[in-house]
Amino acid sequence: MLKNIPACISPELMKTMMSMGHGDTLILADADFPAETCGKRVIRADGVGLIELATAILDFYPLDTYVEKPAGIMAPVGDATIPEAILLMKQKIKEAHPEFEDYEYIERFEFYERAKGAFAIVATSEPDGNLVLQKGVVG
Repeated sequence: MLKNIPACISPELMKTMMSMGHGDTLILADADFPAETCGKRVIRADGVGLIELATAILDFYPLDTYVEKPAGIMAPVGDATIPEAILLMKQKIKEAHPEFEDYEYIERFEFYERAKGAFAIVATSEPDGNLVLQKGVVG
């Protein structure tokens, strides 16, 4: 047993993040995302929302400082708006990584292609909103 690891981070997710190298990507997917179709590694986070999970992850997960946009979202399609969870996450990411400025906005089908190459996809219970985080180095 370890101390101070949030309950929303499962042992499988913690092991996955520790196994990742710099430049690897982690997708935090909403409940409707085709995680099993796109992912080579899928971690279930049923009952957990995007904000809770991403906020907990950011305490452990360094964002890549060698790329312009280490965090990206699936761009809204048509007249859809950016999900509230994604808007709130922007501030959470900035708090954890002050150098963060804005998301990369990734077209829907391009996002699916990136997800196929991601290190892992975490399937959350978030109703709407998909986020990709590119891992950086510690130190």
